[in-house]
Amino acid sequence: MSSSEAKLKEIRVRMAPSPTGLLHVGNARTALFNYLFAKHEGGKLILRIEDTDLERSKPEFEKDILKNFEWLDIKWDEGPYRQSERTAIYAEYLGRLLKENKAYYCFCSEEELEAVRQDQLSRGLAPKYNGKCHNLAPEEIKECLSKGKPSIIRFRTRQEKISFTDLIRGKIEFDSSLIGDFAIAKDLNTPLYNFAVVVDDFEMKISHIIRGEDHIPNTPKQILIQEALGFPQPKYAHLPLILGPDKSKLSKRHAAVSVANYREEGYLPEALINFMAFLGWNPGTDQEIYSLGALAQEFSLDRVQKAGAIFNIKRLDYLNGFYIRQKSLDELTELCQPYLPARIATQSVAGGPKAEKAFLKKIVGLHQERLKKLSEIKEFTDFFFQDKLDYDKELLRWKETDDERIAASLDKTEKLLSEISERNWAKENLEKVLMQEAEKIGPPATLRSPEGVAMRAGDRGLVLWPLRVALTGKKASAGPIEIAEILGKEKTLTRLQEARALIK
Repeated sequence: MSSSEAKLKEIRVRMAPSPTGLLHVGNARTALFNYLFAKHEGGKLILRIEDTDLERSKPEFEKDILKNFEWLDIKWDEGPYRQSERTAIYAEYLGRLLKENKAYYCFCSEEELEAVRQDQLSRGLAPKYNGKCHNLAPEEIKECLSKGKPSIIRFRTRQEKISFTDLIRGKIEFDSSLIGDFAIAKDLNTPLYNFAVVVDDFEMKISHIIRGEDHIPNTPKQILIQEALGFPQPKYAHLPLILGPDKSKLSKRHAAVSVANYREEGYLPEALINFMAFLGWNPGTDQEIYSLGALAQEFSLDRVQKAGAIFNIKRLDYLNGFYIRQKSLDELTELCQPYLPARIATQSVAGGPKAEKAFLKKIVGLHQERLKKLSEIKEFTDFFFQDKLDYDKELLRWKETDDERIAASLDKTEKLLSEISERNWAKENLEKVLMQEAEKIGPPATLRSPEGVAMRAGDRGLVLWPLRVALTGKKASAGPIEIAEILGKEKTLTRLQEARALIK
């Protein structure tokens, strides 16, 4: 067995993001599949930062990548390696290709190359380099370099059929005559993508390359470079693209954004992991909920599909809601804390930090079943933290009820609740007083306000709807009785009085 063959015995995969932007869900999905494959096979995951694009690569983007991999709990075994710190390695291999006449300097200007490209397109040909500098004499090359003439390094492409067996798609074949002599470096110290990754994958002993299908056109170029340098060929698996519900290319209009954005919106890492795992893979069962560890046990490339994976934000919301409901109230309250006001409204709670924490736990607990993402807690609960609500009086109206009857309902509710002591201010007592009063009156009896205004008998909505709006200023909310319990007697009565003043 050769040393090159021995290099591929161990399962080693890599996630290789470029720090030219925030970590996108597509790149995170690719990293996850590499992680799951490595764990399932007992292999290792290498993190490589591909930052050879010096103009677009930024430290803040690398920081975002590392932070969000850690947040997702995608742990790597080696790295991070940075291509920007490996230029001497690339220069050595570039020099070797030049010395063996497998690569050459090209001095064609951008204007020349663009003119050739446009001519080829006009004749219905696939654009490729026309080979002008393919056979320059050594003296001419030396003279151009000594004069500092702008150049790049091109690979000499042999005319042959290139094929490889993709672990997901089967046999894929290319005709190298359609590729032409392609650029592999700007100079000895500035390698381009296809060259740098081939060298890195060999040096890092990568056995399997698992990446998106948009990289398929790069594969024949990389195989050619591998052959020229005598490197073994890794096994390839090209994942399906992620598509929007309309099967178009995934974009922000499909709610596909960076991992950091999902995190800020209040999605949980376990929900995002579970969601991404099903973007192109399925376990072959009806099971939908998987932990990261369970996914690693079940994962195999055999169950990765060829067709595009549909991104459905509603499914992510469903999964996130599920994981939110699994959290303990203490943990969920901590997670919701960043989305709640920094200042508790002056009349909301008294008794210091301990009472404040208990107050927040009640609020979060009331909405735990309704939350699809943590950020919703702000919209659902903002009225708890306001001293005075601002809403249209029309919102108080139940069906076609006139102002006089709404005012009467508010008066009656205020009177009933005012008779409950602070000590007995609890949901069961509030519910008993309000619901029994509304239910016990049946036709043809009427419920009357202190002023004697009649209300339709037995109509719960006429009691509960104005109460809900008075306490929240919202058309939809959690139950008004539960809200009243948390607000407390004083604030509940105050808001009922404010609502009555508004309707009058």
